[in-house]
Amino acid sequence: MQVHIYIKGVVTGVFFRKYAKIEADRVEAKGWIRNVYDKPDIFGASPGVEVVLQGSKEQIDTMIAWLHKGTPMALVEKVTIQEEKEEKEMFDEFEII
Repeated sequence: MQVHIYIKGVVTGVFFRKYAKIEADRVEAKGWIRNVYDKPDIFGASPGVEVVLQGSKEQIDTMIAWLHKGTPMALVEKVTIQEEKEEKEMFDEFEII
């Protein structure tokens, strides 16, 4: 299973990616996470976070629940999830890019 996720809110500069990697490693989900500064059609004028996750339904659901909360310093306003019909690339780990 693979999903593409966009997280809007106060999610940059609050260790969101670092803690997401810790959680992904804990549940053994694969993929990547990055800050995005150039997608105003998705995030508006503020930056956001983009994530691609691969794993079982349980792994993905656990990560999505975490992404809705984020770190104690984060303020997640909106999480947009797009399930992808097929895995376009196979990942060996979860990495911050």
